[in-house]
Amino acid sequence: QVQLVESEGGSVQAGGSLRLSCAGYAYTYRSTCMGWFRQPPGKEREGVATIDNYGTTTYVDSVKGRFTISQDNAKNTLYLQMNSLNPEDTAMYYCAAAVYCSFSRRFDPAQYNYWGQGTQVTVSS
Repeated sequence: QVQLVESEGGSVQAGGSLRLSCAGYAYTYRSTCMGWFRQPPGKEREGVATIDNYGTTTYVDSVKGRFTISQDNAKNTLYLQMNSLNPEDTAMYYCAAAVYCSFSRRFDPAQYNYWGQGTQVTVSS
């Protein structure tokens, strides 16, 4: 059983930065991948960034150039560095782990088996 524990989010002004962390993952399977998702108020959960056990990363277009996903295998911790935040980034953020990861479905929440508890990120204008 994988338990994912996210760090506390926060509130920042537009243009600011935050870093989220997610502890507790381990690449048990060759095809495992990890992801960050977010769910704005009243909207569906959407994929933000993913990384696999080879270090290959993918990002949704709206965060490219602003967000960076990374991992520290020694600490079993996943990170999401978020820069140049804007109010549209306001959401509950979740980390997730997929045991078997299909590249074409990397942003599909249904592919992910384990989820963190979620952490709130609020960006004010």
